Amino acid sequence: MPDESTVVEWITAGLVDTVVLAFPDLQGRPVGKRVTAPFFLDHVKDHGIEACDYLLAVDVDMEPLPGYAFTGWDTGYGDLSAVPDFPTARRLPWLEGTALVLCDLVDAGGHPVEVSPRRMLRRQIERAAEHGLVVRGATELEFYLFADSVEEAAAKGFRDLVPHTGTIEDYQLLQTSREEYVLRRVRNQMLEARIPVEFSKGEAGRGQHEVNVTFAEVLETADRHLVFKNGVKEIAAQQGRAVTFMAKWSMDEVGSSCHLHTSLWDPAGTPLTWDGDHPSGLSAVGRQFLAGQLHAARELACCFAPYVNSYKRYVPGSWAPTAAVWGLDNRTCGFRVVGRGPGRRIESRIPGADANPYIALAAAIAAGLYGIDHRLELPDPYPGNAYVAEEVPRVPATLVEAIDELRDSEVAAEAFGPEVHHHLLNTAVQEWAAANRVITDWELARNFERI
Repeated sequence: MPDESTVVEWITAGLVDTVVLAFPDLQGRPVGKRVTAPFFLDHVKDHGIEACDYLLAVDVDMEPLPGYAFTGWDTGYGDLSAVPDFPTARRLPWLEGTALVLCDLVDAGGHPVEVSPRRMLRRQIERAAEHGLVVRGATELEFYLFADSVEEAAAKGFRDLVPHTGTIEDYQLLQTSREEYVLRRVRNQMLEARIPVEFSKGEAGRGQHEVNVTFAEVLETADRHLVFKNGVKEIAAQQGRAVTFMAKWSMDEVGSSCHLHTSLWDPAGTPLTWDGDHPSGLSAVGRQFLAGQLHAARELACCFAPYVNSYKRYVPGSWAPTAAVWGLDNRTCGFRVVGRGPGRRIESRIPGADANPYIALAAAIAAGLYGIDHRLELPDPYPGNAYVAEEVPRVPATLVEAIDELRDSEVAAEAFGPEVHHHLLNTAVQEWAAANRVITDWELARNFERI
């Protein structure tokens, strides 16, 4: 495991001349500073860097948003300290001479910033530890690769883009061979960056790919996700290609998911989710953990689907779920139970590739612990096509519906506390407000002359 001396050794050996200190913003993107090696050694390694607290109160476009209790124009947008978490240190082989260290945020008094996404997840990990539980997980990320460069895509207004492959390439090896010059770099350079990629495969859309990373304790899982997602964009750009992790980039194509896998262990590393004698294959605590995730699927939907576009992924028969039910290896359900023995786990199919991994994992754990604390009973698995199921709870169809659920969420209030609950809610409210300040191409084409 890397530590402070590891980064120092990289610098003194001439392997690293730039140290990136970064932390996740509300969108799950790395933000921070590039630090020169001498300045890192002399000033930064012992105390970190400072950053404006507005980074936890802006939208995708970096526009400061109103309505936050945490910060705003009335507080003057002060500074936070980003403290290096040196076990996260890794060299980035796709960026010459560069090492990355992820950070935790503290305020002027040295207290953790509760509304920072990494802290949100740490807090739920701490709550699980109070139950004697360790949560491990994985995120399955999907994305689209285009023949256009990012600059070409932007010049076209992100319309009429050319997927790198003109046919569906789900598991297809001939089609994906044509994209190996990008995907091979992704796989191998992620391995060099201590991100244990297992495989890549073509997915169910034209130019769509999935790359899977080995499961880990959930903070490591989220950190890997952050580095992987940003790294894919950087590698593709170096090859003159654009990628998108939008939940739904085109209604003619399937959406891109981030299936979220969770399982429970004790601190000694003994798996606690599996029970081969129960029809579900889940232990009592595993059944409660899943029951909690089912119970909170609607209440915490904003944590899994944070944007207006996120909800366009939930189309019946599109591999994205619409029913908040569970099944035994049933891909039509919002939750799927898979694996055997130590590999028995819960797969939530609700999050899209646009989800913030720290917030999504924090929400999954919060929901699961709610199920344990309240001893919720797991209903029977749904046996058939959940897309056509009647009288079952549904994944919210719009961000507005999800906001209403989050506002009144007992789970969010209990697990996150009022400060974080308010921060998450305001983020969703401001996203909806931003969408309502825009006239779309669809509205103009449909209504300009005909109404």
